[in-house]
Amino acid sequence: MITQKTIKSNQSINTITSKEALSKLISNALSKNHLSIDIEGNGFFRYPERVCLIQVSFDNQAHIIDPLAIDDLMELRKIFENTNITKIFHAGDYDIRSLNRDYSFTFKNVFDTSIGAAFLGSEKLGLDAILYEYVQVEIKKDKKFQRSDWTIRPLPDESIEYAADDVLYLSETRNVMEKRLSELARLDWVKEECTRLSQIKFQPKNETNAFFDVKGSIDLNPRSLAVLKCLYEFREDEAIGKDRPPFKIISDSVIVEISREPHQNFSEISGIGNWANRPNLQRLKEVVEKGMDMDPQYRPQKNKQRLKGMTNKEREKANIRLKQLKEWRKNLGQELKLDPSLLWPTSSLARLSRFPESFEEECEQPEVRDWQIKEFGDSISQSASNL
Repeated sequence: MITQKTIKSNQSINTITSKEALSKLISNALSKNHLSIDIEGNGFFRYPERVCLIQVSFDNQAHIIDPLAIDDLMELRKIFENTNITKIFHAGDYDIRSLNRDYSFTFKNVFDTSIGAAFLGSEKLGLDAILYEYVQVEIKKDKKFQRSDWTIRPLPDESIEYAADDVLYLSETRNVMEKRLSELARLDWVKEECTRLSQIKFQPKNETNAFFDVKGSIDLNPRSLAVLKCLYEFREDEAIGKDRPPFKIISDSVIVEISREPHQNFSEISGIGNWANRPNLQRLKEVVEKGMDMDPQYRPQKNKQRLKGMTNKEREKANIRLKQLKEWRKNLGQELKLDPSLLWPTSSLARLSRFPESFEEECEQPEVRDWQIKEFGDSISQSASNL
């Protein structure tokens, strides 16, 4: 089924809720050389999160695909993996990961307007700021929609219009950006960055070690980490059972505080909420007791093999060299009017500061881009070796 709504004289929104309507949309899209894509998820209200809307736009039409109404979306592969169709996103990392997570979709030939804006020196990279800067379109990105429960049906008209705004103007924006990037000889830079973006895949979290990533837990001792592990797993089970995100079950700050001082009065902890009720409090105490009976948990150590064998004098020289390399990058950023972090990875500068003779090896590191080597390789190699 297709429901059509006109929002401006030359624009319309189509809501796609059937397999037949989706097939018709895809058949039409296959004749285009570019289209815009965005999604809406329900991560603020449900757990695990899932994709609730897929917005596709071309020819001044926004097509709002409802994954909750259509059982089989696999036909979308025909456009997502088509190398002849440019898929335009804005800050597409989340969208690409989410679509890969839920449907195993992959993408080829991607352009991201947030990446384009960054390489044009834009100071603000939000969609509303980008649209105003490049195509003089004003849209309101109300946070109430960003944190809406997109699972709810039927969706209000204002929610559908909000979703449509995310894609309706990306094509025009991309055209303006590509022209300016070409004039600055930076289009190839952005193309490589977008190719990297297109290759992103969803990586499930390692459930065994996920508790180490809880915010605020970095200074917990091994005994407290054992308690945190049990609290984290308890929270995960509660979140899945209640279909609510973990932060709405019990916050990171609360489970970290309990882990740090497991003998305290939990009901007095700031943010404990309904867990201060006697039945819930007893459940928390049982989880904590289980953690206290466990073996201590030790945080995995980062690989520092390359640092071994350095003398204090060598470390001092490396620190000076790193400072100077960062100064080189900062000056280059000022010259090009770009964020310096775009020009060469900080992790690479750190390695070069310790091993300035290893530039060729450094160029093989995955975070170093081909365009960076081509544009700045000679300069940074000389800078590192001369310091």
